[in-house]
Amino acid sequence: MKSIKNICCIGAGYVGGPTMSVIAKQCPDINVTVVDINEDRIAKWNSSNLDELPVYEPGLKEIVAESRGKNLFFSTEVDKAIDNSEIIFISVNTPTKTYGKGKGQAADLKYIELCARNIAKVAKTDKIVVEKSTLPVRTAEAIKSILDNTGNGVNFEILSNPEFLAEGTAIDDLLNADRVLIGGQDTPSGQEAKDALSSIYEHWLPKERILQTNVWSSELSKLVANAFLAQRVSSINAISALCEKTDANVQEVSRAIGYDSRIGSKFLSSSVGFGGSCFQKDILNLVYISRSFGLNEVADYWEQVIIMNDYQKRRFAENIITTLYNTVAGKKIIFYGWAFKKDTNDTRESAAIYVADALLDEKAELVIYDPKVSAETIYADLDYLNTRSPEENRKLLKICSDPIEASKDAHAIAILTEWDEFKAYDWSEIYNLMLKPAFIFDGRRLLDKDTMDAIGFKYYKIGQS
Repeated sequence: MKSIKNICCIGAGYVGGPTMSVIAKQCPDINVTVVDINEDRIAKWNSSNLDELPVYEPGLKEIVAESRGKNLFFSTEVDKAIDNSEIIFISVNTPTKTYGKGKGQAADLKYIELCARNIAKVAKTDKIVVEKSTLPVRTAEAIKSILDNTGNGVNFEILSNPEFLAEGTAIDDLLNADRVLIGGQDTPSGQEAKDALSSIYEHWLPKERILQTNVWSSELSKLVANAFLAQRVSSINAISALCEKTDANVQEVSRAIGYDSRIGSKFLSSSVGFGGSCFQKDILNLVYISRSFGLNEVADYWEQVIIMNDYQKRRFAENIITTLYNTVAGKKIIFYGWAFKKDTNDTRESAAIYVADALLDEKAELVIYDPKVSAETIYADLDYLNTRSPEENRKLLKICSDPIEASKDAHAIAILTEWDEFKAYDWSEIYNLMLKPAFIFDGRRLLDKDTMDAIGFKYYKIGQS
């Protein structure tokens, strides 16, 4: 089996940075270099102030501090890292297409292709190229076609090694993975490549947790895993709407069905809707693939998961408007949380973005607080929607650093992220600062209804009448 001494990862984002940091920590005999053309991002990874890392994950900065400069390096010298490595991970962004064929559903693979062409140009020795980004089925085939037609006489083995990380628990997910999936060709050289990658994970994981498949099964498994998880979230959110129309409590319903061993309790927490970089993108990808093969009923089935998620966000915003006497124009509404979930600074597809957009359309005056998300990111998220001008977004929406002070003269507070610190606030003080009646719209079911009612709030909790 080929001895691995040097690894390169192209892409220093939410997957590449944490994954390579853990590999470096667990494999001190291997040099790991994470490269990115974004100079600012690399500078943050190399910052002496570990609180400036571009990715926030509990436990990440401690791991970076332990390995950085020893066998973990962050660099903008992409070609040099490619040339020096036996294994190259591709971990670049694969957003949903916003143009042309497949717009709104298919994955945009332009960054993947650029990586493949650059590897082909630079490589002088045989390489193992690993898909780490979430990709549609048969992408490996396209990568291999590009690499095999370079004329450099270099042999490339393409592996699929999808990530199964939940943001906020990514470090633990890496250190204690349920499984690692490695897909590759069923040829002698393909098997050798799969074994070489497996040997890296075997530094800290039992071999029986490392599953080897063909490359197509590996690519599809990631999409299906996220689709199944998102389906559960949309299912319980659909029930939350029914609970609000009856005297049922969605938490009690979730607990009751979660005790069924055939169902289990995970991903049955109702909320304002799922977000993050993977769920929506992967389901849309699955929908697009199904339609491209003429499987329209399959596509319709999975598309309904997205439709339900959009409905839940829209329903939450509409409830705020309706409850505040059918108008929020000029009313001060505080958002507690902008990240799509706690313990991450990732905001991609966060429900807060779409709820804010709906309220801004109604001329609400929003004030946003999130302990880990920057003002720059919040404004960029809204500007990306292109609903209104950047100037108007900045006029109607402000960012605050003191969530208690911000509640002064507010009409309502909406909880959009389940940060633990929100539960520890002095809610009596907040109530005294707000205009009366003081409303709370709890999109994360974070607070206790009886306590909030006793303080005097008009309190609304998803999935509970």
